[in-house]
Amino acid sequence: MNAKKINKIILAYSGGLDTTVILHWLKETYNAEVITFTADIGQDHDSELVKERANAIGANKVIVEDLKEEFVSNYVFPMFRANTLYEGEYLLGTSIARPLISKRMIEIAEEEGADAISHGATGKGNDQIRFELGAYALNPSIKVVAPWRTWNFVSRSDLVNYCKKNQIKIDASPDEPLYSTDENILHTSYEGEILEDPSKPAPESIWKRTTALKDAPDKEKEITIDFKQGDPISINGKDLNAAEILNALNDVAGINGIGRLDLVENRFTGMKSRGCYETPGGTILLKAHRAIESLTLDAQMSHLKDELMPKYAQLIYDGFWWSPEREALQQFINKTQEFVNGSVKLSLYKGNITIKERSSPNSLYDSKIVTFEDDDNAFNQADASGFIKINSLRLKANAKRKK
Repeated sequence: MNAKKINKIILAYSGGLDTTVILHWLKETYNAEVITFTADIGQDHDSELVKERANAIGANKVIVEDLKEEFVSNYVFPMFRANTLYEGEYLLGTSIARPLISKRMIEIAEEEGADAISHGATGKGNDQIRFELGAYALNPSIKVVAPWRTWNFVSRSDLVNYCKKNQIKIDASPDEPLYSTDENILHTSYEGEILEDPSKPAPESIWKRTTALKDAPDKEKEITIDFKQGDPISINGKDLNAAEILNALNDVAGINGIGRLDLVENRFTGMKSRGCYETPGGTILLKAHRAIESLTLDAQMSHLKDELMPKYAQLIYDGFWWSPEREALQQFINKTQEFVNGSVKLSLYKGNITIKERSSPNSLYDSKIVTFEDDDNAFNQADASGFIKINSLRLKANAKRKK
């Protein structure tokens, strides 16, 4: 990429070591204006410190935005309507955050007249793909600067030494941290270094949001979640906005040791990676959502959703949130949620979630038909004979052919 052609860059900026070095490096390498953008999507950060660091390095403008409500309402909840799991386990906490960040970077680039964006994702990971596919889907002409794919630095020590050389003040040492983290309101992930050997257990000390099972309360906790068209709208009868609901679920789940996952997954780049994840509130939400759907979706609709879900999950994981196929699938998923209304009562106890009650004004469950007692002729059991005979025709034909 020709540095002379870049005049203004929007940098996805966390305020940490990597992006602080990138900010300085971009200004030094490209002699361009650099605007930092920090999306507050529920991570543990000090916005004032972020602004202070960016200004100290010489950012031409510093933008910090609170996007928690938009993140949960427009990305997390739509994903949960599909009961989305990647490779059967991962709730996609990192993956689902990238489309929103990409969108805002492109919007800010257009507002500020920038011709490029930049990020701190490495050349081995999935995030570089997610950021860039999202950006190109929204602005095909945008330029992308990915320093980890172009500069000569190869380690955290290199970045620390760069800070010393350029008199950049940042609290970092070559020996810390012992793993990398990514955090938002939905989850926290831990990867790398001490976690790179999947034959060794993750240290208890890494977990930030969930209580160890042995330390969780010895008494069960009951909560009730109300749903409207597939989205949670209240907890224990109290109406809350989307971010408040997820925060409340995070708190109660974390206390009760719910939401940990230690996973070896297949990255889009082709390698396997071990990740440890905490998704406390999301784990409850998935269980509750499936429970309310069990009453309100008919069999074929429910099964079709389950068939399509892995593809939908793959699209999110691989960075195709803004693709036409994901948007088409979302329309189908949203349609299935039209009558997913009602309440679910759950019991939380030492990492376990138990469904205790579920009810819906749109329930398809008919106790008069399903009962083992006298159904008052609601269902003629003799009709089952013809049903079985018709469905056995092809099985009988195959059995005869084998003989």
